[in-house]
Amino acid sequence: MESRSRRETPFFVKLRVAFTGGGTGGHIYPALAIHDALRARYPAADAYEAKLFGNEDGLEATLVKTMPIAFVPSAPLQRSLSVSTLRTVFANAAGVIKALGALARFKPDFVVATGGYVCFPVVVAARILRLFRIIRARIALLEINVTPGLTNRLLTPLVDEVWTTYAASEQSFGRKSVLTGAPVRASFSIAKDGPSARERLGLDPDRTTIVVIGGSQGARSINEAVAALVTRRTLAETWQVLHVSGERDYQYMRAEERELAAGNRVELVPYLDDPADAYAAADVVIARAGASTLAELALTGTPSILIPYPFAADQHQAHNAALFEDAGAAIVLKDAEVDGDRLWWTLRDVLETDRVTTMRQAARSLAPRNASAAILARIEAAVA
Repeated sequence: MESRSRRETPFFVKLRVAFTGGGTGGHIYPALAIHDALRARYPAADAYEAKLFGNEDGLEATLVKTMPIAFVPSAPLQRSLSVSTLRTVFANAAGVIKALGALARFKPDFVVATGGYVCFPVVVAARILRLFRIIRARIALLEINVTPGLTNRLLTPLVDEVWTTYAASEQSFGRKSVLTGAPVRASFSIAKDGPSARERLGLDPDRTTIVVIGGSQGARSINEAVAALVTRRTLAETWQVLHVSGERDYQYMRAEERELAAGNRVELVPYLDDPADAYAAADVVIARAGASTLAELALTGTPSILIPYPFAADQHQAHNAALFEDAGAAIVLKDAEVDGDRLWWTLRDVLETDRVTTMRQAARSLAPRNASAAILARIEAAVA
């Protein structure tokens, strides 16, 4: 969409959007993608204002730098009664009270919930304020997984619409479902050539490149399997590895990968603020199957080896990975079965055959539509 000034959009004085979500990058980055699209559309300082309602213990406290944050107490919802249930009730009740005051002061025109348990008290507070006509904001829930988790299932009756990425999600939300696609940061939409991206990352521009990304917090089992791969196996002469370990495991991985097998080329980094270059550099990505990661893989047409996180209560990542595997865009490995040898044979299957080409085409077929534009249209229609 072309940028417009406030003078060309007279239907509101100032657009205020409250975002809520957090805990992991998969909940934060979609909110930032929508926020960046709104900032680009309404660049004037008096045209648009945003605030994120998050948890001070989540990654949002460090990742979100382009809008103010209001911290709201919250706790994961319980699936059964236990000694921690009372603590959960009190934490979320305190969160509702805190959010009531903060939202009443901010007076948003629209509330966007992007996932994470902090969404529960914020959406409940927004609904209460709307009931008493203190705010008029419509409320939307973004679900970029194939199947919803407990929090989003409980919030569905309280929101006006649910923005989904896959048609398969419609059965979970019925008439509230609006297929928008998953919003992805603008940097992923900029065409990048592989050799230049590898150079910017300090890699050999001409080598076949394996990128390992364990998610915003890293993934210990993937990290250990990759460490075993590069220290015990001699990779093909033309291969190189960019290993993004996560801050938590970085020092541990430095020790584990100190003695690389002869000839192996590995670049170990703790984190990438913007991994767009890493996707452009990659011939294949080894990753978890978080919904944001999959949206980025699809948009960049990158073949992948997916290792879903095995301990999620609702098995979101397993469902996400299955969709990519069924389309031919990924090979899925079970977390408990991943080791250096399994990665070695799987990488050979992808990189030493024509499979990498067909996987790239399949990944592109799953690319999200212009989600940010679709979402901006929903917001503008609601506040017009």
